[in-house]
Amino acid sequence: MYLPSAFRQDELAELHAQMRANPFALLTSAGAEGVQASHLPLLLAPDEGEFGTLYGHFARANPHWRELQGGAEALAVFSGPDAYISPSWYAAKVEHGKVVPTWNYIAVHARGPVELIEDPERLLQIVSRLSDQHESGRARPWAVNDAPREYIDTMLRAIVGFALPIRRLDGKWKLGQNRSTVDQAGVRDGLDASSNPRDRELAARMT
Repeated sequence: MYLPSAFRQDELAELHAQMRANPFALLTSAGAEGVQASHLPLLLAPDEGEFGTLYGHFARANPHWRELQGGAEALAVFSGPDAYISPSWYAAKVEHGKVVPTWNYIAVHARGPVELIEDPERLLQIVSRLSDQHESGRARPWAVNDAPREYIDTMLRAIVGFALPIRRLDGKWKLGQNRSTVDQAGVRDGLDASSNPRDRELAARMT
C-alpha cells in the first residue's frame, strides 16, 4: 500500500478498532495458481502476538486454502469508509483554481504467515467465537450449540480454518491531512451534507 507519511496511522488501538469495525476482509495471496482473493469475516485476537492474530475459515471447496499450505504469507485488507472528494469543496478552488478531485478513505493491511486448521475442536472454537462476536448485542443471540452437534460436525467437515499471526500492520487514514485547514473544513462540510451514510461517516472521522 502506498503510504505517504501524512496519512500513516501507527496507533495499534486505532488499527485494531478499525479492523473490528470492518471485520469482513479481503484475504489475498499469491501462489502457483496466481493471485487468489477471498472475502471472509475475520476475528481479531488482539493480545496474541505483537500486532494480534486473525482467525477465519474457508469453505473446503474454495481452492484458495490449498495455496496457503506450508505457512504461505497472506494479506488481509480491511476497508473502512471512503468517499469521492469534489474540488468544489476546497477554498483553494476560489483562490486559484488549482485543484482536482481525489478519493479519501481509511484502510488497514495486515499480513503474515497462514496456519491452516482442520482439527474439529479448534474449528469449533473459531466458528463459535465468530458467531458470538456478531450475535452479541442481540436480544436473543444465536449460539453454535443451539444447533444439533451432529449437524455442526457435518458443517465443520466442510470448512478449513486458519490463523494468521500479524507480522506487519499498516494503516492509511487519507483524510486530507495534506490540505489547508480551511480546505479540510470544506471537505468535512461537503461530506457531512451528503445523503450517503458512508460520506457522513468519513466526515465524522475527520473531526
